[in-house]
Amino acid sequence: MVTFHMTACLTRRLALFSVVAAVVVAAIGCSRAGSESAAAPSAAPSLPKGAASPKEKRPIILAFGDSLTAGYGIQKSESYPAVLQRMLDERGYHYEVVNSGVSGETTAGGRRRIDQALDGDVRIAIIALGGNDGLRGLPVGDLKANLESMVDTAKAKGATVLIAGMQAPPQLGDAYAREFQSVFGAVAKQRGVALLPFLLEGVAGEAGMNQADSIHPNPDGAKIVAANVFAALEPMLER
Repeated sequence: MVTFHMTACLTRRLALFSVVAAVVVAAIGCSRAGSESAAAPSAAPSLPKGAASPKEKRPIILAFGDSLTAGYGIQKSESYPAVLQRMLDERGYHYEVVNSGVSGETTAGGRRRIDQALDGDVRIAIIALGGNDGLRGLPVGDLKANLESMVDTAKAKGATVLIAGMQAPPQLGDAYAREFQSVFGAVAKQRGVALLPFLLEGVAGEAGMNQADSIHPNPDGAKIVAANVFAALEPMLER
């Protein structure tokens, strides 16, 4: 009986020891897991799927002009600078086209604001002004002086220049129209910059390419203007 009693007590003590040991092991395991979890660096938050990366910084092509540049009467996304941007992207040219068109602006107004418009990494400046000078019959001498000043300002800031020529309305007379049109080529030659002879080539006078005012391109006309600019611009581009 004593042997049986001692055996039973021993059995109960072993069982109790096993339970205590199991609890201690479990506690140590939890402690280690907690320490490892606390010590482990948290994972960096990831961008949501499809999220855009920061915008690539690109050299600038400044589209400097009047309502023909601004996209008067059409959506901004339909303006010639916006179409030009898409053409450049599709062809692998990494530039940012900045639309700096102001409706109603003359070359005198452009001369006053071009210095500020050239802020930033402007590599190419497209100067497309003069249409409003012609519509108002302003002196051709002033047109020439203003264009020269704008070209000189752009070149002084390190930009390559493309002058986009314009034509005066025929009602102002043949002599004025000829003198007006000749200014753009003369300034380009004298200042050693590129020339697009007529910004609205294939658009001016074409009813299907213009809005009801017969002056401003519609979306189809703006595509042709962008193609005209791109053809003159491409030799100046770097990939």
